Amino acid sequence: MRNSLLILCLSLLAFTSSAQIADSIMAKKIADEILTNGQAYENLRHLTKKIGPRLAGSTGMVKSEKWGLEMMQQAGADKSWLQQCMVPYWVRGGKDVAEYSIDNANGLRSADVIALGNSIGGKAKGKLIMVSSFEELDKRKDEVKGKVVFFNYKFNPTFTKTFMAYSDAVKYRGGGPSAAAKYGAVGAVIRSMSHGDNNHPHTGGTRYDEAYPKIPAVAIGLKDADLLADLIAAGKGLYMSIATHGYFKPDTIGHNVIGELRGTEFPDEIITIGGHLDSWDNCEGAHDDGAGCVQTIEILRAFKALDYKPKRTIRFVLFANEENGLRGGTKYAQEAKEKGEKHVFALESDAGGFTPRGFGFTVSKEQFEKIKNWQSVLAPYGGSELVMGGGGADIGPLNQTFGTPVAGLSPDSQRYFDLHHARNDTFEAVNKRELELGAVNMAILVYLVDKYGL
Repeated sequence: MRNSLLILCLSLLAFTSSAQIADSIMAKKIADEILTNGQAYENLRHLTKKIGPRLAGSTGMVKSEKWGLEMMQQAGADKSWLQQCMVPYWVRGGKDVAEYSIDNANGLRSADVIALGNSIGGKAKGKLIMVSSFEELDKRKDEVKGKVVFFNYKFNPTFTKTFMAYSDAVKYRGGGPSAAAKYGAVGAVIRSMSHGDNNHPHTGGTRYDEAYPKIPAVAIGLKDADLLADLIAAGKGLYMSIATHGYFKPDTIGHNVIGELRGTEFPDEIITIGGHLDSWDNCEGAHDDGAGCVQTIEILRAFKALDYKPKRTIRFVLFANEENGLRGGTKYAQEAKEKGEKHVFALESDAGGFTPRGFGFTVSKEQFEKIKNWQSVLAPYGGSELVMGGGGADIGPLNQTFGTPVAGLSPDSQRYFDLHHARNDTFEAVNKRELELGAVNMAILVYLVDKYGL
């Protein structure tokens, strides 16, 4: 009996070792193809420099959807199509301006600002009142009427995972304007969602509470934010005027761009890979999320170049309208439900094109234990930090609708919020090698999920 158990254990060990060797060989083929013949960087150059900003509803959105479909076809998709969805159409409408005076004296100084996405244009003028939190705003509510409220909540520098700092601070961008309007504020200024050493203001969506007036709302660059805070701390009275011009046009037609490789053994089981094609209007959207889009296309191209025939159907999706509505991700999951599709895994890249560190997963404990066995295959390419908790906004509806296991690529995040939603998110900020390595790790993970399932 003992000999039989020993033989069985040795056989299993040999099988496992053989499988790992085969997987490592395939991973090397994927990496060599992408790192030698990769087209992601040049595709990103075209997307950012020839098309540029791609906010939902804009001409850039239309051009990028046409480009994306052509790229899917050129990369070798068995099938490619546009999936229609209605998207919001917010327009900035002009140059956003903020000026202030000290102690209401003559002479105005300009602050570098940009209107928050989805905000309503208008003019506001009043004394500037600075608060560091919603709690402080509540305590000082009797001081707010007729004022411009400045939310000076800083990124927490002790969070080495900078997305934690973003998650902690972003509530002031999303809910700050309405919180201030609740107490009679006429305008809102939000410290940019960044810890970068620059003065670029960062836009991003805000959400108005319909119970209160919709007041003009801007993000301010960090150096100007610190200057205002120092003046207020020194006892100066600041008076600020804001002028913004944002408005909504009627919802319009947008599209998810989809390419597909048909599965050979389990074609009804679908693996989704994607990023979002839209960007804010004030930038090229190179890291957010041009990088994720060109990585997605590159994985398709590499699989075809290697003549890889997946067991399961793999879909490559460039999602519409992640930034200010999530209509694309919602439509993708809704149509999947209507068609009775079986979505077994989804992976998103929406954290920039920086050096890959690993992946975050929203999966069961049993599935995660299986995934951890793949660390050694990913390790040579930098993507072996596997943690519970992760995914992406666009694939979130799949998880909510079907319980689909989801994951997100986790690049090094230290520089991401230096340029997130800001004018310096340009092609020049992306490193070719880092971008390609992100695609390598994503492709290897998808290959493993396709081969072994979850």
